[in-house]
Parts: sequence; structure tokens; C-alpha cells
Amino acid sequence: MKNGVEFHQNAETHHRLLEAAGEVFAERGFRQATVREICRRAHANVAAINYYFHDKQGLYEAVLKYALCRVRNKYPTGHGPITPANVEQELHEMIAARLHAVLDLGRTAWHSKLMSREMIEPTEALDALVKEELEPFFQRLQSCVRAVLGPGAGDEQVQRCAFSISSQWVFYHYNRQVISRLNPAMRLGPDDIDALAAHIAQFSLAALKELRITDDHKQMNPRP
Repeated sequence: MKNGVEFHQNAETHHRLLEAAGEVFAERGFRQATVREICRRAHANVAAINYYFHDKQGLYEAVLKYALCRVRNKYPTGHGPITPANVEQELHEMIAARLHAVLDLGRTAWHSKLMSREMIEPTEALDALVKEELEPFFQRLQSCVRAVLGPGAGDEQVQRCAFSISSQWVFYHYNRQVISRLNPAMRLGPDDIDALAAHIAQFSLAALKELRITDDHKQMNPRP
């Protein structure tokens, strides 16, 4: 029984440290965050950092992995093959998932804020973040783009289009305060985010289809 109680206490302390560290790292960044403040918020002894994570860097890496896992579980995207039949739905769902993740103002809002800060103020953990989270998502986004543009689309065109689509949710993420002043009626709550995702998907698909028509026309009517 004693071992069971100790395991529960250890697991609870571990979880509190991850949550507290995530909030502090998201607010202050890795370099400005202090172990002392993290432990104060987690109601844990400073020695707990060494016990569970070895050091501040180990804690930071563990927090990033924890945040990635939580974001994936809360806002999942598809994993099956992209086909012409499902590409529009897949693209819509990917955009909606990313918008909900970056615009989340709930208790877990620090997850996406932390990852955004890592991209702005990169540490040694950035390579792992790109490989484990951003690259798989971006590859799937490119698959959606290619499915709409058709097999004749070049890699550079596909990549640029994928960047253009992703730049739209990045805009809403980083310009939320400006948007609230330009349009006070736009609250960006859950219902607003769903409507916004539908708009971005419709807007992006229209552009991709127009590009395909233009490219097909060029192929059918090459210049003399």
C-alpha cells in the first residue's frame, strides 16, 4: 500500500511540475524562466527538478513533448491517405485543428504558446519540435495541396501553396489583439473559429483550383 501511495504522489508531483513549468516557460521563455519559480508554482521542492528531469533543459524538453502530446490528443487530424475524394474535408479539418490549437484561451492555452515561443526564441529543442510535430503536419498539408493541384504540380509550387495556407492561421494567432480592435465583433470563440476554418478552407481551395486550371491551360496551349 505504501508503494502505491508513493507512486501516486510521485506521479502527481511530476504532473504538477510539467504544468507549472509549461506555464512559466510559455510566459518567460526558456532562458528567463527559473527553476525556483517553477517549483513554487508546482508546490514542489527544487530538488524535484533533478530527481525527475535531471536539470532545467531536461525539464524543458519533457514539457515540450508533453505539450505536443496534449495538442495532438485535443485537436487530432487525419492519418489516412489523401485522395481526391476526401482532400477538401481533410484540408478543412487540418485548418480547423490548427486554428483551435493556436487560438485556445482555455486552461491549456500555454501548449501552443510555448511552441510558438520556441519558434521565435529557438533553443536546442527546436529540431525535435520540427521533426516530431511540424514536419509531419506540413507533409500532410502538402499532400492535400498536391491532390488539388494535380500530378503536374512541382515541389516548389506545392510547398509555396502550403506555406500560404498555413500563413493564414499564423496571422490570426499573432494578430489577435489587432483583429479585436479592427473588428470588435469578432470574438474568435469556438463557433467563430469553426466558421473561420471553413472560410480559410474555401478560400484556399478556390485558389488551388484556379492555379490548376491555369497550369492545365498552359500545358494544353504551350507558347510557340
